[in-house]
Amino acid sequence: MTTSNGPLDNIMVLDFGQIYNGPYCGLLLGFLGARVIKIEPLEGDIVRRRHPDGEPYPYLWLNSNKESLAVDLKTTDGRKIVQRLAEKADVVVENFNIGVMDRCGVGWDDLRKINPRLIYGSSKGFGLDGPNKELPAMDLTIQAISGAMNATGFPDGPPIKAGPAISDFMGGVHLCVAILAALHNREKTGKGQLVEASMQEAMVFAMASAMGAHLEAEKGGKKVPPRTGNMHPGLAMAPYNVYPASDGHVAIICVSEKHWKDMALVIGREDLLEEAHLSDTIGRAENMAEVDAAITDWSQQHSKQEVADLLTASNVPFAPVKTVAEVAEDPHLIERGMWKDMPHKTHTVVRLPTSPIRLHGSPVRTIERIAPTLGEHTDHILQDILGMSDAEIEALRSTHSVGGKKES
Repeated sequence: MTTSNGPLDNIMVLDFGQIYNGPYCGLLLGFLGARVIKIEPLEGDIVRRRHPDGEPYPYLWLNSNKESLAVDLKTTDGRKIVQRLAEKADVVVENFNIGVMDRCGVGWDDLRKINPRLIYGSSKGFGLDGPNKELPAMDLTIQAISGAMNATGFPDGPPIKAGPAISDFMGGVHLCVAILAALHNREKTGKGQLVEASMQEAMVFAMASAMGAHLEAEKGGKKVPPRTGNMHPGLAMAPYNVYPASDGHVAIICVSEKHWKDMALVIGREDLLEEAHLSDTIGRAENMAEVDAAITDWSQQHSKQEVADLLTASNVPFAPVKTVAEVAEDPHLIERGMWKDMPHKTHTVVRLPTSPIRLHGSPVRTIERIAPTLGEHTDHILQDILGMSDAEIEALRSTHSVGGKKES
């Protein structure tokens, strides 16, 4: 196996993560240098089932640098294998429904007895306690129950989910932070601990503007509709919107008075600066229809690139609304090394994202190997970590306690 000299290069992670939430946490730990063993059921991670060859792009994105051990936790031998690995591991990552890991004999109470130094990271939709703790949670349902869906869309339309799987990834990031904190604490105490991240609670902070508007209204402030489209969630700023260009759309926001002054000059509407009712943030927010109309009259006459050139020169915050095709070829991301093209047996070449975390002064771990096939490293893991012989592994394979093709 390829090794890393990253800050977590002495850390071994057992990644039971499924779909996006848990696997993203494991991916980040791997990019930081940890050895990450993806533990999958014999049928594989659920995401594998989305593609005939078991390797759809989302799976490839979230499992770079990992090793795959296919094991059946319903068998006694399968449970024993994982328990033996946990004795040597530093971290467990899991995002199953409450009770699943316990029923398999690899829950926190089981594994902490085996390894008191173990950090057990558990990501749940609603946390480990509370009245909703046992409700099934997916990105869609968390977007709904967190208020994010109700805050997304236009005032005259229904609630709409955000396109990205924001709840899954917010949960994964928060779990990674909790694990890193627990590892640091272990350096001081020598003890492991159970850490958790609630997807719903992680989403609460993303609702700051919409929730703030609600709480202000409760105190007698301005009433704001639950959905404000592309405008500020609290309708507290203008310009703050998506505007038409001749070849698409651009997002423009003016936070400071200087931004507003420069914006007015760029669009050739110096007269707006003389209007008392537009002289501050509150006034512009109260008259946002007038502000948006002035910017729309200008923006629709220019291409996205022309808008970019003009607003960049004036340092006005903006961005073109890019398609996923444009993001896949984004020159900035390419120059930063965010994309890496890797050979693949069926896709020929796959474009994969590298780590969004950069530690200046520590080695940067890029993609050293592509996401594993199901059970690709079963033999190696059992031999390297548990010291099993070929005969012992074949005995386990014959009883379907482990999976994966026998390594040549």
